Amino acid sequence: MPTEDPATIDPSPPVNWQRNLMVVWIGCFLTGAAFSLVMPFLPLYVEQLGITGHRELNLWSGLVFSITFLFSALASPFWGGLADRRGRKLMLLRSALGMAIIMVLMGLAQNIWQFLGLRAMLGVLGGFVPNANALIATQVPRNRSGWALGTLSTGAVSGALLGPLIGGFLADRYGLRPVFFITASVLFICFLLTWYAVKEQFTRVHKRDMLSGRQVFASLKKPKLVLGLFITTMIIQVATGSIAPILTLYVREISNNIENLAFISGFIASVPGFAALLSAPRLGKLGDRIGPERILIAMLIFSILVLIPMAFVQNPWQLAVLRFLLGVADGALLPAVQTLLIYNCSNQVAGRIFSYNQSFRDIGNVSGPLLGSSVAATLGFRAVFVVTAIVVLFNAIYSYWFLARKVHEPPSEE
Repeated sequence: MPTEDPATIDPSPPVNWQRNLMVVWIGCFLTGAAFSLVMPFLPLYVEQLGITGHRELNLWSGLVFSITFLFSALASPFWGGLADRRGRKLMLLRSALGMAIIMVLMGLAQNIWQFLGLRAMLGVLGGFVPNANALIATQVPRNRSGWALGTLSTGAVSGALLGPLIGGFLADRYGLRPVFFITASVLFICFLLTWYAVKEQFTRVHKRDMLSGRQVFASLKKPKLVLGLFITTMIIQVATGSIAPILTLYVREISNNIENLAFISGFIASVPGFAALLSAPRLGKLGDRIGPERILIAMLIFSILVLIPMAFVQNPWQLAVLRFLLGVADGALLPAVQTLLIYNCSNQVAGRIFSYNQSFRDIGNVSGPLLGSSVAATLGFRAVFVVTAIVVLFNAIYSYWFLARKVHEPPSEE
């Protein structure tokens, strides 16, 4: 759990944002753990629901991964507008409780169509972490926002680090369905914690007084730069998501069908989170000195150099080492984008800008699993890593193109 930095304390804040930061950090940790509990073995659950055959299993695994993010991208603008009018805490409560209910129903699913529909509903009702970012971003003094949002990001990463290990162990010991019920319990605890501990002084805004999307972009000094950052976020998630639906099946292929497959897959899935947790603060501090745009491009290039060898590994431990190195880069990419967004928008539109960025991230989360599962179904698992490396190469060239002449300008204190 994060500790308070004395240098960040505002003598007269409207709410105790340091307390809120700690509470929503715990909420993000629980949410990250809850989601990652079930993610490593979703392809195995799809198989348990009756989908067999290499091609069908790959395609359905990609679908159940991606449909959640598709519906999240569609629902995010609605929830974002409602949050601006009614408050962010309400959105946190809605998300935590809604996801808890859906997880229970997932554990009771009897066929693949029920499960697919519930994964879609999870996308509609989800969004705890983005709303937590919006809550803190609107409460923290602007010159402290980088530290606060960086600290908050470690919550979900820490939860995602432990979740696959615990989920894999529970799945091997008790079966797949009970893990969904455990996940629902964790999310309900998150709901109760938010209900009792998060404080928000919110002034209701009428819909007629809100800026339109066009007005939001008109208020930006560098709208093309911000749009470029949205696209970069999307491509980062495409590259990350392309591996997710095939990871467990790839581990099975290179490990000769070991007995504790769910646990080993969970361990390999968690390794990048551990690396990101270690690298994010250090690379973030380096980015403050040399510019986040340089960190962004350098880590994209590093990702390419790590992805290509993944296509040639011969055992799970080689894959784990490379996944750790990939996590080092992942820990810097999205925080670098978010820092650049903070530098290039005002407080008045910061919440909307982050909401739009989340929508682009969801679009990437939709496209990535579909890309990975489609490539795996036609060319095999190993080809997925080569194709992903090509996608990251494009992102590196694109990012360099629109950031090369931009000067690093830290935010002024407000």
